[in-house]
Amino acid sequence: MPRLPSLHLLSLGLISMLLLGSGCAGPRPILYPNSHLKQVGQEQAEGDIEECEKLAEEYVPENETATVGGNTAVGAGVGGATGAVGGAIRGAAGSGAAVGAAVGATAGLIRGLFQASQPTPTFKAFVNRCLHERGYESIGWD
Repeated sequence: MPRLPSLHLLSLGLISMLLLGSGCAGPRPILYPNSHLKQVGQEQAEGDIEECEKLAEEYVPENETATVGGNTAVGAGVGGATGAVGGAIRGAAGSGAAVGAAVGATAGLIRGLFQASQPTPTFKAFVNRCLHERGYESIGWD
């Protein structure tokens, strides 16, 4: 049974996903082109967005670690159970469970990392309010 190559490919896939994901910026507010934005310009608006995001990071509590850990654990559990069933059919429940748990944990980790990189509704609301107080109108996030 070629277990080692599949685990190496799994590790390579995980590392690739993490590297690709780390280069992507998260969603940012989209500003309506009102008179204030036209007056101050896009460069000033970008600076104001960054300042509002920094304030939000300071005041809005985040639970990213719990999200990533929880998704990883759930993925490992589901993958382990699925792998055990599949392995039992072939007469190798133990190895099936181990491979299933590894695959499930990886999928859960990737899902958790993606969710943790997304701003929470409270974070978005904080940034939107901060921008509104500075004269901007946020019409959504992208």
